[in-house]
Amino acid sequence: MAVVGMTGVDVVRGQNHLLRGVEWTVEADHRWVVLGPNGAGKTTLLQLAAAQLHPTRGEVRLLGETLGAVDVFELRPRIGLTSAALAQRIAPGETTGDIVVSAGYAVVGRWRERYDVHDLTRAGMLMQQWGIAQYAHRPFGTLSEGERKRTQIARALMPDPELLLLDEPGAGLDLGGREDLVARLSDLAQYHYAPAQVLVTHHVEEIPPGYTHAMLLRDGEVVTAGAADDVLTDEALSDTFGLSLSLTRTAGRFTARRVGGPGAR
Repeated sequence: MAVVGMTGVDVVRGQNHLLRGVEWTVEADHRWVVLGPNGAGKTTLLQLAAAQLHPTRGEVRLLGETLGAVDVFELRPRIGLTSAALAQRIAPGETTGDIVVSAGYAVVGRWRERYDVHDLTRAGMLMQQWGIAQYAHRPFGTLSEGERKRTQIARALMPDPELLLLDEPGAGLDLGGREDLVARLSDLAQYHYAPAQVLVTHHVEEIPPGYTHAMLLRDGEVVTAGAADDVLTDEALSDTFGLSLSLTRTAGRFTARRVGGPGAR
């Protein structure tokens, strides 16, 4: 069963086509990266996959259900999501441990819940995995940006989702924070029992080794999509970003540089 299936999907707001004619299938063992410039439609695509948005036209199927024919409040707990918008909902005074464990109850932070041993054990394991166990009693507002990003991912994984969506997890990180995050995401990508994963980014340097598929978006349309080795090419990347680019891959990591001067294609 496909985890995500989109057929002929358009998203229109006023006179603006945010997405046009999207065809996309994500299988359970896929790890996708979605690349494109600002305004390409990447976040809109992720909102569809998170059951937070319905298409204007076309069909979106998530985890065997069709949007528009399913209660999204039953579907969303099966999907893990990290994004800047969700991070803004976390109170600075909430502790890291409460932020992670409360995800099993679809709330942000502890209120009146009483967690059982299984919940606390899983939260502890995830915090250890994402390098934040030592901050379990620290307020969210005192964490570094990298620690906050890893807290959000641990929280997204707490309910054991079938699909994990990561909206620009590397945004705002310094070099050390980015490299730590990419290494941990690479480990997750190669873990047999991990959920299907979709990572949105502007930067090829943030693609973790182990990601199997790629989609390139520009102006709301899919430039190309498929196996990462076939999609991530000089020509496709240049078409997507509108300038001449050279892509290099070393030890599973990508870098891109401009070829020629300003305006060169």
